Amino acid sequence: MSSLISESALGTAEPLGHPATDEIELAAVLQALSDPVRLRIIVALATGGELSCKAIDLPVVKSTCTHHFRVLREAGVIRQRQEGTSRLNSLRRADLETRFPGLLEAVLGALRN
Repeated sequence: MSSLISESALGTAEPLGHPATDEIELAAVLQALSDPVRLRIIVALATGGELSCKAIDLPVVKSTCTHHFRVLREAGVIRQRQEGTSRLNSLRRADLETRFPGLLEAVLGALRN
């Protein structure tokens, strides 16, 4: 089991675990990217930069959104940080490119076609 870097260790109120770059696993990334809702999140973040959960229009209820963001975060696809009452999300482009060169761009390219 990989260790997660906890945001609580960095002094924020809400603990948000992220795998270290060298702990991001291909199977977890591919599983995270296998859901259409999570793919919509990835596309929104790829085009919009850092966004709050609410800024991404998704066709599911809040609790389901929370689940999808958690799956992406724990797989190492996104980074979340707490700012006030919002969680801001961003793609871990550099980390994913380091671990799996070309994977994210291939996925995004396929979604654009």
